[in-house]
Amino acid sequence: MSKKFVALMLAIGVSLLFAATYIYAGTAVQDTFKMETKEYAKHTKGLAEFTHKKHVEDHKIACGDCHHDDKGKPLALKMGDDVQRCVECHKETGKAPEGEKLTKEEKILKYHKEAIHANCIGCHKESNKKAGDPTGKKPAPTSCADCHPKK
Repeated sequence: MSKKFVALMLAIGVSLLFAATYIYAGTAVQDTFKMETKEYAKHTKGLAEFTHKKHVEDHKIACGDCHHDDKGKPLALKMGDDVQRCVECHKETGKAPEGEKLTKEEKILKYHKEAIHANCIGCHKESNKKAGDPTGKKPAPTSCADCHPKK
């Protein structure tokens, strides 16, 4: 074999290795992460922390329960699939301004904070209702302070 051929094959092999690494890195899902959204100029509360493992394994929540298409239909995802961040579609940061004449659904579609809170708090409240803990202790957090630590 010629030196040129060997060099070409080596270059192709290294390129494929880099491409595979890039593809895998783009779809890797962190288990626990802070809900940091760089589009916000300033976060007014401490950042909520989320854990996929706790939600998927402990609570048996499917990926599509949180990740949905533009019509709100759950996506058939599995761990490692590439997904868009919420703010890619719910583009307006913050909550809907007081007095803005939108339905609840329109606010959720338009405003990132409305979407996140409706999804998380709505699910947590439903989970607490199903749990029916007679002590009154709620297993899923529903107050601001439960999710947003003081800075």
